[in-house]
Order: sequence, then C-alpha cells, then structure tokens
Amino acid sequence: MAKFQSFQQMMDKQLTVPSQLLTNYVSLGIQEQELVVLLQLHRFRWEGNAFPTPEQLAGNVTMSSQECSQILRRLIQKHFLTIEQEKNERQIINETYSLEPLWEKLFEEKTVRQDTNYDENIFPLFEKEFGRPLSPFEIETVSIWLDEDEQSPALIKAALREAVLMGKLNFKYIDRILREWSKKGVRTVEQAREHGKQFRQGSQMKKASPESKRDVSLYYNWLEEE
Repeated sequence: MAKFQSFQQMMDKQLTVPSQLLTNYVSLGIQEQELVVLLQLHRFRWEGNAFPTPEQLAGNVTMSSQECSQILRRLIQKHFLTIEQEKNERQIINETYSLEPLWEKLFEEKTVRQDTNYDENIFPLFEKEFGRPLSPFEIETVSIWLDEDEQSPALIKAALREAVLMGKLNFKYIDRILREWSKKGVRTVEQAREHGKQFRQGSQMKKASPESKRDVSLYYNWLEEE
C-alpha cells in the first residue's frame, strides 16, 4: 500500500496536458516536431522557466538547438506563440514565452446556441478532460453551477480550461475559480481569459526563484536568424 501511495503522490504532481491539444493539433496545422516543442515550453513554464533557450529545449528532444530555434520562429509566425515582457517581484522586466495564442485557438468558444444541447455538451467535455466518466456527484456539481448558481456554459468551460492550464484538474478548484469570478464580476469569456492570464502570470512570478533569473536578452537574437 505504501508503494501505491508513493506512486499516486508522484502522479498527482505531474504536468497536465490539454487533451484537445493532442486530438486537434493536426486540424490546427501543427506538425509533430512543433507539438513536441510546444509541450516542452509548457513543461518549462510549469517548472518556473518561462523563457528556455534553444539549447535547453534541444537537451530534452531529438532535435538540434538550431532546429529548435527554427521551430520556435515558425510557431511565432503561425501565431501559436508570442514573446511578452513581464515584471518580476523586483520590477525587473524579463522576456517570456506565452502560449496564450495557442490556448485561445484551442479553446476558442463557438457561438453560443440557445438550446438544451449546448448545456448537455458540457458533460462530454468534462469527461474528455478527466479521461473518465463523471461520477453522479460530479454531474450534480455541474448541474448546480448551471441551475442554482446560474453560471453560463461558456464560463464553466472557461473555468475548466483554466484548471487544465494550471495543472489542477479537480472539481474543487474549478468551483473556486467560478466563485472567484463571480465575486469579481467576471461575466464573459473574454473577461475570464484576461483574469486567468493575469493570475497565471502572478503565479509564475511567485514560482520563479531569484537564482533562476538571468539576462534573457542574450537569448533573443536567435529568433531573427534566417
């Protein structure tokens, strides 16, 4: 039993990858090598390094640093990746990779249809992300969000998206997201995305340690290589 618990604890700390990325990357026009680089960027950011160099990426894939550089440039050109500037706790500006354009394309909300099928589509989406059928309690929780809390299906989906991106895929965390949005007057998907982006940036700054800071300007010019 102790061994099982240790493995379970290890799995609980694993990085969460949106299933939509693995099932829809072809339709988005993402090649396999590009997908691997995107997953590595997602992992590096989750571990506290928001601007890994091509050399660091190459150390974790079967591609050279030059190939990684070319793929990064291509991902930016295809609008799946951007380089943004963020201030850390010392008010020092650092460049960081942002996967927000990818997430927006991946989780782009379709026009809301005013019919019962729209609400029902939430449950298959949850089951797809959790990788299993929902329990009766979980189904009831979603129903409460819809009926009693009067949360829109679009915001519930947005909260699920935020939980996936934060690597905390559980109903308690999603419920906290919805309650926090309600307190702060978040009513639209656009507001939810902006609030989630600011929260993730704040969490990233807290996670990054002072020792990991470096002059990232030294690693910027490779994006301009031909």
